[in-house]
Amino acid sequence: MPQADIPSAETPLWSRFDAGWYLRAYPEVAVAAGGTDAAVIEAYYLETGRLNGHSPNAYFDEEWYRQKYPAVYKSICAGSFESGFVHYQSEGYVDHSPHWLFDEIHYRRTYPAVSQSILAAAGLANGYDHFLTIGQDAFLSGHPFYDPECATLLLRRLNIGVEGQNVFGIYLGLDSVHSDQGRVSWFFDPVWYLARYPHVAREITAGRYRSALHHYLTNDTPRAFDPQEWFSESDYLTLHPDLGPSLEHGHFRNACAHFVTFGAKERRAPRQGLDLKGYAAHPLVAADLRMASEQTAFTHWVRAKTEGPRLDVSVTRPNEEQTRERFVRDACALVPAFMHRPLDFSFVGVPDVSVIVVVHDQIALTMQTLASLRSTYRGAIELIVVDSGSTDLTRHIERMVRGAQMLRFRTNIGFLDGANAGLNHAQAPYVLYLNNDVRLYPMALANAIRRMNACSRTGAVGAKLVRTNMALQEAGSIIWRDGATYGYRREDDPNIAEANFTRDVDYSSAAFLLVRKDLLKRLGGFDPRYRPAYFEDTDLCLRIVEAGFRIVYDPSVVVEHLEFGSSGTARSQAMIKANHRLFGETHKTFLRRQLPAHVRNAILGREARDQRRRVLYLEDRVPLPRLGSGYVRSFDVVGAMSALGYQVTVFPVSRYEVAAADRFGVFPDDVELMWDASLADLPAFLEERAGYYDLVWVGRTHNMARLAPYLNEAGRYLPSGGAILDTEVVATPRNFERARVLGLPLPEDFDKALVEELEPARDSQAIVAVTDHDATLIRRAGYGHVRVLGHALRPRSVTQDLADRKNFLIVGAIHDRDSPNYDALHWLVHDVLPHLDALLPPDVAITVAGFVAKDVDMSIFGHASRIRYVGPQHDLTALYDTHRVFVAPTRFAGGLPFKVHEAAANGLPIVTTELIARQVGWRDEEALLAASSDDPEGFARQMALLYCDELLWDRVKTNALIAVTRDADPGVFRERLDDILKASVVS
Repeated sequence: MPQADIPSAETPLWSRFDAGWYLRAYPEVAVAAGGTDAAVIEAYYLETGRLNGHSPNAYFDEEWYRQKYPAVYKSICAGSFESGFVHYQSEGYVDHSPHWLFDEIHYRRTYPAVSQSILAAAGLANGYDHFLTIGQDAFLSGHPFYDPECATLLLRRLNIGVEGQNVFGIYLGLDSVHSDQGRVSWFFDPVWYLARYPHVAREITAGRYRSALHHYLTNDTPRAFDPQEWFSESDYLTLHPDLGPSLEHGHFRNACAHFVTFGAKERRAPRQGLDLKGYAAHPLVAADLRMASEQTAFTHWVRAKTEGPRLDVSVTRPNEEQTRERFVRDACALVPAFMHRPLDFSFVGVPDVSVIVVVHDQIALTMQTLASLRSTYRGAIELIVVDSGSTDLTRHIERMVRGAQMLRFRTNIGFLDGANAGLNHAQAPYVLYLNNDVRLYPMALANAIRRMNACSRTGAVGAKLVRTNMALQEAGSIIWRDGATYGYRREDDPNIAEANFTRDVDYSSAAFLLVRKDLLKRLGGFDPRYRPAYFEDTDLCLRIVEAGFRIVYDPSVVVEHLEFGSSGTARSQAMIKANHRLFGETHKTFLRRQLPAHVRNAILGREARDQRRRVLYLEDRVPLPRLGSGYVRSFDVVGAMSALGYQVTVFPVSRYEVAAADRFGVFPDDVELMWDASLADLPAFLEERAGYYDLVWVGRTHNMARLAPYLNEAGRYLPSGGAILDTEVVATPRNFERARVLGLPLPEDFDKALVEELEPARDSQAIVAVTDHDATLIRRAGYGHVRVLGHALRPRSVTQDLADRKNFLIVGAIHDRDSPNYDALHWLVHDVLPHLDALLPPDVAITVAGFVAKDVDMSIFGHASRIRYVGPQHDLTALYDTHRVFVAPTRFAGGLPFKVHEAAANGLPIVTTELIARQVGWRDEEALLAASSDDPEGFARQMALLYCDELLWDRVKTNALIAVTRDADPGVFRERLDDILKASVVS
């Protein structure tokens, strides 16, 4: 079959004539063609079949293509093309979709990394070619109504082999009898559909449609059909009347098309009685959604209903009696294994830690505890087991544990005396008191030791204790004025923000308590007056603090605890009551300073009394560095506040999904990250934390405007003097420049616009600008209390020479189509690259890295042959070390461009616009090369010059390193921030 000039190393699957499939699709052809030989069938297709609207293979639907693109059909009628397939082969493959179950634009938008340069490098013609040869094997989706995972499961149920096979092609080749037996999408149920609309089955039998899904996606009355039980066209329009105009104007084929594209992500209700927002709030559902970003609450719901009740959304937590029983059964199941292969705690030299475990019977629980201890820490452990009068198999524990030091007592001497006896034998610098009814989670002991090593003033480290039903027992504990104790956030989800930051606490339970041995020896261990147990750990923690040390709660130390698992509940309660009275008498002076016992006082009592000031940091969203657009600087401000000794709570004004990897381990571990909060939660949050904060810091002027009513109403809960506004950028100059370069009407009065922009700052106690230029503008608007805080960067030592590098690099976040970075990339692709093509060989690529919001279409840049999109990067070091020139083609922006400072700090010389050069204050041809944004040809020449001239490249790189060292010194940054905070915090 003749092939069009398709730029592909190998003829794409979609471009081949498939005689076997053709005969199955059009069985009458065998008679009309006079045989079934492949060459005869192909000749028939070329001479007759394509004129009659036949498709050449399973991957291209001729009839649908003509209906989808009326202009193509007109061209066929006019004789310009023999068929839609010929059109697609010659030019349509670039941006047209070939089949009702593959959407080229959807594919390129969903996977922007499938750029033209990537396709060219792989010898592929378009997104469809990529999907058929690479994408489907990686479980990428070419259409909202085709999920490769669903299709694979369907074929397996049909006993069709799929390993290493073209699953999409196999599915397209199925007849309706087989393809309609199950889903290939969570948005469509063919079994339900055919039962709901029996006339569709008749139309399929008559040959008008190939399957239920084909009917749903191609019928002439799309708003007359629901795709499955869990979506209703009529309900969706009734529940969301704002969609009416969009449907009437033809923006969406039906209501479901809107839901699939936007509504499911927005968690709009798909039908009466199905609350996706409430469903997504369920802890188990939320956990699933965080782990699989491609899922929506709707697809999760449908999958749960389809595959069976994987969770019961009416139950938020398992029954604790049952989970306690399961905990014990798990422990019992392990005992035989240790009889065959004992645990080994042997060591040589000085151990890292001495672990004291006091036991009385309960051999199964003890062995489970020791097994978790050994499996989660491979270093040298001195295990001291104090057998307090056991009568069960504990008497023979040496058969299951080697290398342990055994201290045996004929009677049950209780926890306190047993722990003190163990202390007399401890050799390690640290002692871990460990209950025998716990399970240590991975790295628990290692993290506790790491925390202890981090500060010589840390006397003890406590754990996040989780009960068997996965509810918190304590995230650090509070001592109330009456001597009672309270595990902070007891009953809550262990993953909530409030339980996941490090802080000093009144005390932590000795179920897991790591203490310095020398300090313990000095204090004499537990006070024997509390024998046999209870309140001895509370008393010890108070004495540790009185000795000048800290009790630190570390959320990375996670321990599951069978509460009251090692003794009878009634006996335990009696001992608690008696020792509570003793504790109250002993520590009267301390208790007078404590808060009264009430859960609403927990927020003030959750931290031990110290001199740390507390800052509430309000931002658009959690300021992750990978988001760019000023968030890098916000991240640095938060980190510097923490380093200066401030307790920081980060509260996002807008709700965005924050992955677990970004919630934990990115910020300093003593920062409280309210990752799941938003503006709607702020009033209750401020009321709950009345009197807690010493300072409120608001990032970005527009947030001050949004927050002013809330902060004013909650003024009685907040420090006096007003909030600090960190403008991040004065936007008025940027807005004027944007209007100029885009040819939009200019605002009438610059000063008027400036005053209006900064009006929300009127009641601020201080205003922070990012540059001296911005500070001048703020003063021009009538504000005198202005401070300047730029960036914090420490240059890297970089050794790669120009000869070891290749390609250009662009880094920048794109949050919407109006962002400066989107415009910059658009200008570079459409205006600059045509000139660059005449100056540099075609193999010189431009790598684009950075966060892109899901609703921003990057596919329009993917067709530029030089562009290679790599998306957000956790670490940009490899890109900086392998690329030759950094490009910042920004035409309008404000503030201080961090990306330019960062590139310079990483030894990458820069080509940028004159606007950016003015903002950083660096001279052209000295620390960078610049060109006017009105001169794309000049910008291309500067790119080529810096790319090719080794002497110029080296000089600009060296001067940029000098400049960024001067302008973004982290020490100066911290000093300036310290001055701002000290001048603003209410004393």
